[in-house]
Formats: sequence, structure tokens, C-alpha cells
Amino acid sequence: MGEALRISGSGMQCIGAYQALPAGKPKGGIVVVQEIFGVNAHIRDIVDGLALEGYAAIAPALFDHVESDIELAYDAEGVARGRSLIGELDIDAVMLDVGSAADAIRSAGKIGVVGYCWGGTIAMLAASRLGLPAVSYYGARNVAWLHEVFSAPLQFHFGANDASIPAAAIERHRQSLPAAEIHVYPAGHGFNCDQRADFDPDNAALARQRTLAFFARHLATVP
Repeated sequence: MGEALRISGSGMQCIGAYQALPAGKPKGGIVVVQEIFGVNAHIRDIVDGLALEGYAAIAPALFDHVESDIELAYDAEGVARGRSLIGELDIDAVMLDVGSAADAIRSAGKIGVVGYCWGGTIAMLAASRLGLPAVSYYGARNVAWLHEVFSAPLQFHFGANDASIPAAAIERHRQSLPAAEIHVYPAGHGFNCDQRADFDPDNAALARQRTLAFFARHLATVP
């Protein structure tokens, strides 16, 4: 149901994006921030699903600054390549791209951000640097940025069995962000993604329910 388009990116470079719009008047807009695997089928499914819930949704192709049309497999090679790609990106430029994606759907109303894995950390930073309500799924890089001043509501989703995010790291979130919603599930890293070995449909459904409730509170307007 979505479509590919181009949006303004950082550094005077246009980047790709995948966008889906609801059938009627949008409740608001949501920027979806990719994992390290690019704007792949999983991310496009999330965008489409948010549109079905009444939101204008868009996923900017953040790797386009390095290489266009990146879609990586959920295997060791894909992980290695994805980590290499994010190492070539400047975090400030990435935030400009997220802001540009938000501007592209600004007519939908209030804008929020949701991100997964690496994108979970980018989503968290959208709450400090862009002032946008944000939902962060299993952001293993979050701890390095918990010192920032967050001016928008935050919701976090973690897997208790995620080796990349130990219990101490989750506790750091609670201590640093006492106003944030923090949910921990008996699951591993990437439990929301049906292309990963750690996919957990029951916990993914619960996390999605909580995500939609968060956006209903902070974004949604009555059509």
C-alpha cells in the first residue's frame, strides 16, 4: 500500500524513503527508523501497518548517504555490513534526515518517531534533539546518550534475554529517565521482527499494543 519517494536529506543530498498514508484523515504522522539492515520488508511492513491504524508513516533510507537501496539479510554477513554502514554515518546528519522525514508528513498533524535496534537509539534522540514523542525498541546504543535532555515523551521496549542490553543498562534508563515508560519482555533482541530467530509473536503484539496506545495519547487527533 506504500510507495517509494525521495525526500531532502542532510548535506544537500536527497535520500529515498518509503511512505504509506491512511485511507482517511490521518490521526498524526510517524517516522519509522530502520534497523542496521536498511528499509527492508520488515520496516516497510511496519510503515504499512501504521497507515492501517490511521497514521501517515514514513521510513527514511538513512543508508542512502553511503549506498542506495540497501536491504540486508538477518545473518552474520548482514550484521557485519550493517555495522560498517552505520559507522560511516554522522549522527547529527542522521537526525537531520529524521527531521526531513517528519517534515515530509507534517500535514498529517502531530509527529512521533518509532525505531528498532540502531533505529531505537535514533528514535530516542528524536525526543531530545527534535522534541518528538518517541518509541524505542531494543536500542543497544542508548546508554551512551542518556545524559541528553529529553523534552518529549518516551517509551522503551527491551527483551530480558537480550545479551546486547543487560539488566544494568535497562536500570540506567530507569534512573536517567524516571518519567519514561519502560517495558521489559521475556524475549531476546529483535523480538518484534518476524524475520529474526528471536521473533516472539505474543510479546511483539503486546509491544505493538503499547506503542499504539502511546501514540494515541501523544499524537492522535479525532478525524
